[in-house]
Amino acid sequence: MNDFIQLLLSGLASGSIYALAALGFTLLWQASGTINFAQGEFVMLPAFMMLAFSSLGMPLLLSFAFTCFVAVVVLGWAFKRGLADPLLKFGMMPIVVATLGLSIAMKNGIRAGVSAEAFPFPSLFGDTVLHLGSAAITVGDLGTLLAALLLVLATQAFLNKTVTGRAMQAVAQNTDSATVLGINVPRMIFYTFAINALLACAAALLVTPAYLAKFDMGEGLSTKAFFAAIIGGFNNSRGALLGGVIVGVSENLAAHYVSAAYKDAVALVIFMFVILVKPQGLLGKKVERKV
Repeated sequence: MNDFIQLLLSGLASGSIYALAALGFTLLWQASGTINFAQGEFVMLPAFMMLAFSSLGMPLLLSFAFTCFVAVVVLGWAFKRGLADPLLKFGMMPIVVATLGLSIAMKNGIRAGVSAEAFPFPSLFGDTVLHLGSAAITVGDLGTLLAALLLVLATQAFLNKTVTGRAMQAVAQNTDSATVLGINVPRMIFYTFAINALLACAAALLVTPAYLAKFDMGEGLSTKAFFAAIIGGFNNSRGALLGGVIVGVSENLAAHYVSAAYKDAVALVIFMFVILVKPQGLLGKKVERKV
């Protein structure tokens, strides 16, 4: 039981990171029909940005603030205008291929331009160990779990409780109807890309202390986040949290009770089962949409 609690706690911490990245998948899909397979690299790049700003003597949180600004411009506005907008009018496949190519380009760019080595990254919460009975969890894992949970809930509240959030959801459901209602569709879609960039920065701040800043740190994160988004429901932001937790906890339990060799296969197995049984995801809805 002690081992189970330990695995559950660490799995929740991992799952919360997957949930943040998965939330980016669901937001972009809901607002613009974009599937960004460079989502993991959107987490990797801010990590290196923060290290670069920190090397100039900036405190971690100030580096994070500057990184958020740059990310909104580069990973939000420039990504939308330079890649998503020109390609989405040709359908789904071009944007999928383009983001896969972008993923490769970003990884190779960091490897060639910075280094192929892994760089240590400071933890926002420290590495003190807390003991919950006979189970132990680091303050970093606990802080990551709580911060990710708050970010997901705050994003959900923003979408459901604010005028801008409801307008973004209206655009997600039907752009023509949203236009008739007087909603500025391009602006709402940009807000979605900007929020995705900010969530990627938050994920980088939380996950990099454990993953280390490395050019390929986004590979596994992107794949598992995509699985988590599908499992929870691609058209439901709360599904991202559920899917992330399921993937994080399941892979931890499988690695301990079955074999570490099967850890990365667990998410794929659950993903395949869900799309066969409930293609819309556990919390997703069957909807007809027009982008």
